[in-house]
Amino acid sequence: MNALEKAIHQYLNFCKGQKALDEKTIKAYRIDLKQFTEHIPVNTASQITSDMLEIFISTLHQTYKPKTVKRKIASMKSFFRYLERKGYIDVNPVNRIQIKFREPSTLPKIIPLHLIETLLSTLYKKWECSQNKNQRKCILRDIAVIELLFSTGMRISELCSLKPADIDMHGRSILISGKGSKERMIQIGNSSVAEILLEYAWEYGREIGECGYFFVNRLNKRLSEQSVREMINKYTDMAGIELHITPHMFRHSFATYLLEADVDIRYIQEMLGHSSIKVTEIYTHVAMDKQKVILSTKHPRNGFGF
Repeated sequence: MNALEKAIHQYLNFCKGQKALDEKTIKAYRIDLKQFTEHIPVNTASQITSDMLEIFISTLHQTYKPKTVKRKIASMKSFFRYLERKGYIDVNPVNRIQIKFREPSTLPKIIPLHLIETLLSTLYKKWECSQNKNQRKCILRDIAVIELLFSTGMRISELCSLKPADIDMHGRSILISGKGSKERMIQIGNSSVAEILLEYAWEYGREIGECGYFFVNRLNKRLSEQSVREMINKYTDMAGIELHITPHMFRHSFATYLLEADVDIRYIQEMLGHSSIKVTEIYTHVAMDKQKVILSTKHPRNGFGF
């Protein structure tokens, strides 16, 4: 391990121990910084120049999409700030380069309401008709997962990390641990969703107690994010839905449909756990598209004969 790799190792330990970053963030930093060292022709941080960084960034632009490049640059910037604060470098080479590029705006993909209804209807029918006890129990969990994704707009990582103590069945509220260890409370507003969660908690009581997480798999371990993705794919196929649905699309749909129902965007920001209103504002573009369709097809002026 050379001096640069050792500094990265110390930085990752700092991120884990003192900044208390989650494992996914640290893993991303580790991957990004390993790639960085492979493209830098020196072995110590003090030897790195702004010219080297510019060449590295140029290489990134040739290989990755702007969003990925932006993340990798952010990892690099954070690492050099750490080196500067620790006194490992006298001059931060990042400060000597200009990093500006336009990231193409992509609107969030939402699920049409009738498809969400079709998906849930398929699940409930499958649950009611199933004669196999184990299968019925498994479908109950799957219903609870999808209902919760749509009714709260939580991220899939937040859902899979839920602990039993995070869910107050009596008060119908959920404590969500979001990005950067930020917590937020969200209510379960629909009675049917609250009832299915209560039934799931009762049916899986022993497994939840042994696992320590609210959603468990057939091995009584924490339900993984990949398992949720595969589960959604399975039921969309079963329901005859051609649209590829991802867990995050439930979050986008949650926000978009609330905005279309005239819910204040700041309430939506709080429910999604966004630290900045700018992140939430992307959903206003989707709502404006909907408004355009409504006004071009439903407005009474369209019926005039001139």
